[in-house]
Amino acid sequence: MPAPKNPAHARTRAVEPTAEPIALKTGADILVEALEREGVDVLFAYPGGSSMPIHQALTRSKKIRVILARHEQGEAFEAGGYARATGRTGVCIATSGPGATNLVTGIADAKLDSIPLVAITGQVPTKVIGTDAFQEVPTVEICRSITKHATLIQSIDSIPQVVKDSFHIASTGRRGPVLIDLPKDIQQASAVPSWPEKTSLRSYNPFLRATPEELDRIREAVASSRRPVIYCGGGVVSSGASEALRAFVRATGIPVTATLMGLGAFPSDDPLFLGMLGMHGTYAANWAIAHADLLLALGTRFDDRVTGKLDEFASQATIAHVEIDPSEINKIKRAHLAVASDVRYALEALAGVARPCDCAPWRGELEKKCRDFPMRFVDSEDTIKPQYLLRTLSDRLRGDAIVVTGVGQHQMWSAQWISYRQPRSFITSGGLGAMGFGLPAAIGAQIGRPDALVVNVDGDGSFLMNIQELAVVNLEKIPLKMMILDNQHLGMVVQWEDRFFAGNHAHTYLGDGSGTPYPDFIRIASGFGIPGRRVTRKKDVPAALDAMLNEKGPFLLDVMTDRTEHVLPMIPSGKSIRDVIQE
Repeated sequence: MPAPKNPAHARTRAVEPTAEPIALKTGADILVEALEREGVDVLFAYPGGSSMPIHQALTRSKKIRVILARHEQGEAFEAGGYARATGRTGVCIATSGPGATNLVTGIADAKLDSIPLVAITGQVPTKVIGTDAFQEVPTVEICRSITKHATLIQSIDSIPQVVKDSFHIASTGRRGPVLIDLPKDIQQASAVPSWPEKTSLRSYNPFLRATPEELDRIREAVASSRRPVIYCGGGVVSSGASEALRAFVRATGIPVTATLMGLGAFPSDDPLFLGMLGMHGTYAANWAIAHADLLLALGTRFDDRVTGKLDEFASQATIAHVEIDPSEINKIKRAHLAVASDVRYALEALAGVARPCDCAPWRGELEKKCRDFPMRFVDSEDTIKPQYLLRTLSDRLRGDAIVVTGVGQHQMWSAQWISYRQPRSFITSGGLGAMGFGLPAAIGAQIGRPDALVVNVDGDGSFLMNIQELAVVNLEKIPLKMMILDNQHLGMVVQWEDRFFAGNHAHTYLGDGSGTPYPDFIRIASGFGIPGRRVTRKKDVPAALDAMLNEKGPFLLDVMTDRTEHVLPMIPSGKSIRDVIQE
């Protein structure tokens, strides 16, 4: 006979819990969730064939705001500007082929200026890689030497770990760009993601700290010095060491000079600040370096635009070099005290036990140099001198703004004539010197710091290179203030032609020969829905600046400046302060 049914057993089986459904996700969705898990809430992108699945996945994200740039170079600079203004890692996404190659300039810019950036590129399907498929380029190979790390993802299962590792690499140690190249078939494949809790980079140790012995040697050098100078670079800003630097200077009384990338790390209006050093630095700053007996080089790499003639740079000084990247130590200038360390850690440790330095006579000498050789220019009653324009702007900003520049004469004048009191208040393309940087980087900075006043100071040549990003300014309702120093020429190239090529101007005129401004930036801005104004007379400058700064939304101010003006002082390339041009 068949066994009797067991109703109780049947009821028990009916209420047993069922297994959770398997949560399959596409590679693109896994990528987007991985970005969310890294805290990404805004990114800059331009879609194409090999990145379409990523963009489809982004439409499903409730956490990430996508800024649609109008050119991939624009989005790379926007992500870089965001990172520079906030200290967070910028993210940009492009398609394969020309999309990826258009990112290259922005990636190189981030590498040379140590900016945390994660660039994600679509790639052709795995099975056709290496066949010269449509829009295929070897993106990883192209970018390997201009990134901290570059990865071609070959398995959908590796996406979460690659993303986590990439953000860790970009944002630690000497910060920099990381590339993730993701084939389209892997974006479209499906898998159950496994989310890593930590990075898998056992050989990567970016958390370097000065030893007590190293810090003692620096303290001893400071104590015995009579002519010390602090030379601070962008590493002081990126490591968050500005407050520690200020505390150290207050305790010791040591004068400070900064590189282009270091501006804002120490207040420009502090009596102990000598100004920027290097090719277009102040006379006092460069003279101090030449005569110092101790040079504290903090978070800097001895760039050629700073050192000039290398064997005469700080030739009388004991050099103490504190730098997070060991490869930069003794690479260009040999240090007597070489310390591979996070500069914030070193400065905080030094500031905690610092004592006043016995250098009052030295400070007196430097104060006299500042008085005898001030920053100056010959003003005009009619033409608008760039120095006058930027000094007037600085008086209105009062150090309470983020200034973003393009590259050229206006960049150097902005460094010389605008006062910076806080870190991340001066944003520029330093190492690469990439024209076209200013407008998109300012967009990124304003998106990252929505409550800040952001002013893009640009040149007509540099502004035109990424002018299409005005669409982003309007459509994203970005209240960016844009000011063009419009001299109708490639001003810095003209300056070098005047100085070193007997004034023979070779293809540096940007106008149309009619005598009227060309192109008409105000009409172009109007076409993008942005109000603007042109200024040609000096007497109208103050009111025009007020109109720009008081505008609630975006505004473009086109200022016609004197094309014959040169950025001075100037130490010619490869020369020393003995060769400085001041007039």
